[in-house]
Amino acid sequence: MNFTRWSARLPGTQRRTAAQTEHTVSPDLRGEGAPVPAARAEQLTDDAPPVPAVDELPVRDVLDRVPALVALVHGPEHRVAYVNDSYTVAFGVRPVGAPASEALPELDELGLLPLLDQVLRSAKSRTVKSRKTSNGRSYTFTCTPVDTSPKGQGGGVLIFATDVTDHAEAAERLRASERSQRETAVTLQRSLLPQELEEPDDLRIAATYHPGGTEAAVGGDWYDVITLGGGRTALVIGDVMGRGVRAAAVMGQLRTAVRAYARLDLPPHEVLQLLDGLAAEIDANQIATCVYAVHDPNEGRLIYASAGHLPILVRDESGTVVRADEPTGPPLGTGGWLHASGSVPLGPGSTAVLYTDGLVERRDEDLDEGIASLERALAGATGTPQVVCDRLVRSAGVTADHDDDVAVLVLQHPARTGPDRDLFRNAALELLGGVEAAPRARAFASGVLTSWRFPAELQDLGVLAASELVANSLQHGTPPMRLRLRRTDRRLIIEVTDGDDHLPRRRRAEPADEAGRGIAIVATIASNWGARRTPGGGKAVWCEFALK
Repeated sequence: MNFTRWSARLPGTQRRTAAQTEHTVSPDLRGEGAPVPAARAEQLTDDAPPVPAVDELPVRDVLDRVPALVALVHGPEHRVAYVNDSYTVAFGVRPVGAPASEALPELDELGLLPLLDQVLRSAKSRTVKSRKTSNGRSYTFTCTPVDTSPKGQGGGVLIFATDVTDHAEAAERLRASERSQRETAVTLQRSLLPQELEEPDDLRIAATYHPGGTEAAVGGDWYDVITLGGGRTALVIGDVMGRGVRAAAVMGQLRTAVRAYARLDLPPHEVLQLLDGLAAEIDANQIATCVYAVHDPNEGRLIYASAGHLPILVRDESGTVVRADEPTGPPLGTGGWLHASGSVPLGPGSTAVLYTDGLVERRDEDLDEGIASLERALAGATGTPQVVCDRLVRSAGVTADHDDDVAVLVLQHPARTGPDRDLFRNAALELLGGVEAAPRARAFASGVLTSWRFPAELQDLGVLAASELVANSLQHGTPPMRLRLRRTDRRLIIEVTDGDDHLPRRRRAEPADEAGRGIAIVATIASNWGARRTPGGGKAVWCEFALK
């Protein structure tokens, strides 16, 4: 490119010689030889009016009037050959002949000097978009190689800077708005999750949630921990498909419903059955998956039911990982499906992981491969639940720009030794029925509570509660019957099971009634009480006393 000459031509310049000639027309042969008027001549001629050629325009005058910033540098040191008036107004007078590193400090601050070297070597144009300069304005710089000598023996770079401040400020306002909306969305999502996890006596639990993507859209992943009483704990994790406030709203309703259904102390599959009907009522088009599990320390197992959710992973004390695949039903809201409960061992020293698909699902990888990778990570994960949780998230490659929400719930059943082991004790007595059952139960409870070194007052209350629960079972239940006493570091639990599935309820006994006062007495003296149906048929009635 020759900087002193413009090679382009505007349309019609090829006729400029003809355009400069005086146009004439022949006299009208039918008239008296009068010339045709000028307007008539313009309509009859094909020649264009005179147009100045671009290569005849004074280049410096043109560049001085361009609103963009223009500078020309030449040679390996990029010595300044020219800056236009707009450049001077923006950054001040620049000395001609000085190297750019000294004369154009604003380019040095933006790191454009290496770019000038690259353009000079490659003879290819380069563009840097929206750089903010020291004068507070933003410019897009285009650097183009030019031939700065008349004989083509020297090389230079033409710097052309367009002011894009308005666009840059608008883009920054948009980014700030998106950041604000995303922060609001994430705050909404986190507010729908439990602010603090409940802490069961027998389990140590940690959970984490990572919002996915960068757009201002909340997801539908959730988790929860619910203490059911009697030492049992419910654990829930679910995922409402899709993103947005609607998904979060459905998630919030399902989580609230789970907590309400959990208070009924129903088996896991019955809880999912209730959730299935509710999900269809909330939004029949919204797909949701869920796992509801209950841990009973007396049985050392995790009883669960799954509605289209990913399998629970359990690592035992030796490091072997088991995948709890079956049974699994369709997602919530489909209707017409009878869910079933399954179980997996969760004894002392075991760790279980509940998670959503964002942790294991990748677009370029089969889902089973993601679960297998999580199994391998869990097999080698040790430490507290929070440490295990963080390690699993890192091993899955979850980062701040992950494209899907991730929720993880980790629970451990610690193996206690030493003095800590003495704080967790169990004792059970089989009751055959008959008139001797109640005295045997009282004597057993008294002996156990004494050996556990409880205060005399608590011993008396415990014996009274055991006696009333056994008497209620003898009167209203059927064999087999069992009295179980259990202590943790926080509470004393007394439980009686029998073969009848009729659940007792607390009622006000009339003065003339001979029955109906046992449960009322237990509810009055105990911190909490409840009843539930057992999986094999029958029921369990329990109460607990908080240890001060």
